[in-house]
Amino acid sequence: MSKTSTKAELLQKRRWRIRKKVKGTAERPRLAVRFTSKHIYAQAINDDSATTLVFLSSLDAELRQKKLAANLAGAKTLGDAFAAKAKAAGLSAVVFDRSGARYHGKVKAFADAAREGGLVF
Repeated sequence: MSKTSTKAELLQKRRWRIRKKVKGTAERPRLAVRFTSKHIYAQAINDDSATTLVFLSSLDAELRQKKLAANLAGAKTLGDAFAAKAKAAGLSAVVFDRSGARYHGKVKAFADAAREGGLVF
């Protein structure tokens, strides 16, 4: 077993462990955030009906012009933009899903920016 597959398996176990506790509903959808090496993806998901209510990524046309990276500054910008888009869609409260990542650095910056933008979690 290679070292890379072990890390991937451990990450998947962390995701499953988190998902057992975090569930999105129509009133409080799950805000799932995922950071790759180049981009940031965030979506609000209603797990009851298995639908995505709001989606935003650093690949969006408006955000692509700002040339966001998957770093602290990019996380803050995307968090603000996601909160504004969620508010426009009628969402005010969410449940935060960090997708197996530790709650510090980029993940914390995204969450704080989304809270400052008006989302409650």
